[in-house]
Amino acid sequence: MSRYPRRAGRLALRAGSLAAALGLWQLLTTLHVDVWVRFSQFPTVTDVARTFADRLSGPDYWTDLTDSLTRIVTGFLLAAVLGVATGVLVARSRLAEDLLGPVLEVVRPIPAIAMVPVAILLFPSNEQGIVFITFTAAFFPVLVSTRHAVRALTPVWEEAVRTMGGGRWRILRSVVLPGALPGIFGGLSVGIGVSWICVISAEMISGQYGVGYRTWQDYTIVNYPGVFVGMVTIGLLGWLTSTAVELLGRRLTRWLPRTSYVPGARPRPARAQVATNTPEPTTAEEARDEHLV
Repeated sequence: MSRYPRRAGRLALRAGSLAAALGLWQLLTTLHVDVWVRFSQFPTVTDVARTFADRLSGPDYWTDLTDSLTRIVTGFLLAAVLGVATGVLVARSRLAEDLLGPVLEVVRPIPAIAMVPVAILLFPSNEQGIVFITFTAAFFPVLVSTRHAVRALTPVWEEAVRTMGGGRWRILRSVVLPGALPGIFGGLSVGIGVSWICVISAEMISGQYGVGYRTWQDYTIVNYPGVFVGMVTIGLLGWLTSTAVELLGRRLTRWLPRTSYVPGARPRPARAQVATNTPEPTTAEEARDEHLV
């Protein structure tokens, strides 16, 4: 069986797939193909690229970019801190679960974008309202993932710390938070994506600057290349922020046992385990799998 390409080969495959998608887009729009969907209404790749270059040379694009990033970072950081804290509290305290659980479960199904009227009524400025909507979008994925990750921890670890004389804070610092990190970062990865969806929608509704606001303005004046520039910008920003969260999560959980994934082949143990010929820690592996569910 041929081995899967290494890093350089994988990067080439990814670049090739992106180039093929752009080439297909250019071909369909240039030929004005209309088969069930109307590609004749789409701008071509060259039209979007030309508009993108014009936007990059102007100040408005960078102002919109800065405003959207400020809103997303502020709301997401608030959601990360409060979501993790609330998730741990609800998972570890029956009193907190009884007091906060019903309220959180009633509010959780409400789409964050439906909170726009509430934000307009609560906050004196649109800026604060957009941050609130971004916070709401990311808060519940982080909360739910943290709660499930904490509850999935094996009791043996906590009992071991208690046996050595550790108190609640020592258990929280040494067992609960490190053990729940994979699940927490799973929630953060979901939360950052949902935050982008909601912040763009909020900017379209009540924003004065931002990528979402500019995209909607382009749509209202029938500037479709500008609309696609906004869509590409949103996609790139979402990808960069999601990648940053994932890399941070990998760095903070580098102590976990990992396997090297090769499609079509059996997983190989991590290098450290091969070198020492020590068996994989089944308990930690099972706990990590529970966190990732």
